[in-house]
Amino acid sequence: MSIAEELAPLLAWRGALAERRWRGLVWLAGDAEACRARACGLWNAAAWARPLWIANHLPAGFAEHGLPPGKARTRLGGEHDLVVIDAQGEGEGFDPEAFGALAGTLRAGGLLVLLTPEDWGARPDDDYRRLAEHPYRVEQLSARYLARLARLLADAPEVLGWRPGTPPAPPLLGEAAPAMSSPDADCLTPDQAEAVARLVKLRRRRPLVLTADRGRGKSAALGIACARWLAAGEPRIVLTAPRPAALEALFERLAALCPEGRRQGNDFRLEASGQAVCFLAPDALMAALDAGEIDANGGLLLVDEAAAIPAPLLGRWLRHFPRLIFATTVHGYEGSGRGFALRFREHLDRLAPQWRGLSLSTPVRWAPGDPLEALTDRLLLLDAEPPDPPAMLPPVSTLSRRRLLLLDAEPADPPAALPPVSTLSRRRLRRAELAVDEPHLRALFGLLVQAHYRTQPSDLRQLLDGPGLHITSLEAGGTPLAVTLCVEEGGFSAELAERVARGERRPRGHLLAQSLAAHAGSRAALRARLRRVMRIAVHGECRRQGLGEALLATELAQARHDGIDLLGASFGAEPGLLAFWRAAGFRTVRLGLTREASSGEHAAMVVCPTSPAGEALAAELAGAFQALLPSLLAFELKALEPELALALLAEGEAPALTPAQRRDLEDVAFARRAPALARPALQAALRRALARGAPHDDHAWLLVAALFQGRDTAWLARVLTLSGRREVEVRLRQALAALVPFLDDPD
Repeated sequence: MSIAEELAPLLAWRGALAERRWRGLVWLAGDAEACRARACGLWNAAAWARPLWIANHLPAGFAEHGLPPGKARTRLGGEHDLVVIDAQGEGEGFDPEAFGALAGTLRAGGLLVLLTPEDWGARPDDDYRRLAEHPYRVEQLSARYLARLARLLADAPEVLGWRPGTPPAPPLLGEAAPAMSSPDADCLTPDQAEAVARLVKLRRRRPLVLTADRGRGKSAALGIACARWLAAGEPRIVLTAPRPAALEALFERLAALCPEGRRQGNDFRLEASGQAVCFLAPDALMAALDAGEIDANGGLLLVDEAAAIPAPLLGRWLRHFPRLIFATTVHGYEGSGRGFALRFREHLDRLAPQWRGLSLSTPVRWAPGDPLEALTDRLLLLDAEPPDPPAMLPPVSTLSRRRLLLLDAEPADPPAALPPVSTLSRRRLRRAELAVDEPHLRALFGLLVQAHYRTQPSDLRQLLDGPGLHITSLEAGGTPLAVTLCVEEGGFSAELAERVARGERRPRGHLLAQSLAAHAGSRAALRARLRRVMRIAVHGECRRQGLGEALLATELAQARHDGIDLLGASFGAEPGLLAFWRAAGFRTVRLGLTREASSGEHAAMVVCPTSPAGEALAAELAGAFQALLPSLLAFELKALEPELALALLAEGEAPALTPAQRRDLEDVAFARRAPALARPALQAALRRALARGAPHDDHAWLLVAALFQGRDTAWLARVLTLSGRREVEVRLRQALAALVPFLDDPD
């Protein structure tokens, strides 16, 4: 049978998909050359719009229309009719990020063609090199993730399976829902039109939360609204997102509706009027606000893919901008909107209680009922949700979808109390069992998606096949309510540790150990046995009930039993998280000097000793960090949020003040001596008071900013809404006087 004869039923099926405005997946499994020949035949059999071939080694003549998997993100926001993903043969493999990103770029009538070996899942492929952390080799890893994908594809009725030499049997298709017309000529669906109408009527101090699944025209709606704001005379609109590529659809619609404007990089300007729509990455936006380069009074900020940005950072923008829109994907590649809702709601309720929500449900690029969307969600668990805790919530069918999507302004009724944490079961999960238990895997991954701002498709592969990874869950009646993922680090030889510390080697993985070697010069951190908590996730309805603390206590006990020296973690620093880890016995040993571009946060690293050798190492690392901290705050971390600096300073040990230091403090607090002339004594007094339990209030915040970060009088007056230098100095003396009761040991 010729390839053309094999293609005939496939092309007919594609025509039926196009009639319904649906998309489909073709699974070509078998010999690599035979599969590529058939994919090339399909490529040449129709006039595809912007076809794309994803592979590290492209077939001859495909360079113009090909990309390596690592560059698939560059196509986010674009559209394709045909995408071929070559996951077989030497040098090739299945890249979950590429698959997740490109599945959403296919438009109605499009095909996603996946090429795999016949025995897919029997062994790791070449993309597993990214998982093979030192000292593991690729062939030593398991391939549970690939085996799960192969099993799901084989069982999926919507997949067109094709073996070379055999005509494919197209799946049966149902009837698509009738198309709905939009009342707005610029919009494609009625709910997109409603979203635009709500956006342009945005009011001060009433933020709008716009949620949607992928492909619903969310970013395009923002672009249409930007065009109308400019037409109404808005001078400047600020955009932010984890990556500028997330805003391609916004700029595309803006350019179409404002042909007199011109795009320059990630800005769009109307030259005649000087109006502009400007993109700033989260870290750049915070830096501009700190430097006073953006006058947010009256300003308009649009945050796209807000689920991929930490909630504390969003909260700071809430304080700055009176008009603000948060848009996010509910389920998808960029992050979890459900997790965003649960984490961020408390900020919204506290800072902007009149916020409103809106959801887009009708697809734009394809019609409702599209088989590829449901299949992609199932394969990558993009739609994973945490389970309903037993005896806490009514059945999920009785909950309104509007509440789940954060669309009600009224808070939900508080859940009934959990059983005592001591009665919950602690399980060290076996990954071989988890890989074939789809309900439990979905529930567990749903917890991780909800709790973390940037869960990606590749995290599921890491969960099932990452070397040295341990999973511990806290469960009630078999339902996971909290989970930790931990990974082994360190254990380097003395020779390798020296070469790594000198920057001559960079083995894959070992984030905590290698960072402490590179930035703190610690060879011992590389030689010691470390275990890093990669993730800790607690069900959104079960937080503040001790589950996280119970899981950490379990991990600490297990680490002591296993002969680990340090249990550690790395996360985006904010005072609440630092307080959580500090309460569990962890000490801060490093803070990144720059903000991460995707999160806008400084990375913090904490450790807790679990052996005598670990105790000595933790004391050395924490002591060195505390000794370095004042100079960092005066220079590299001068712009750090004073609240965060305060939390870090409070961790250090502080000796009693000398008589001379006590005299200097009193001369400033109760007399007229200039604070700058007694700064060392005042710094010592603040650290001593914090160590003795002084509250982290406005007084302490002010002293950190003035004494450690050298914030000038103008900055302090602006932030404290004071008239000038004299009032600032009065406030400083009051803050210093408040330290005195905390300086002496109790009788």
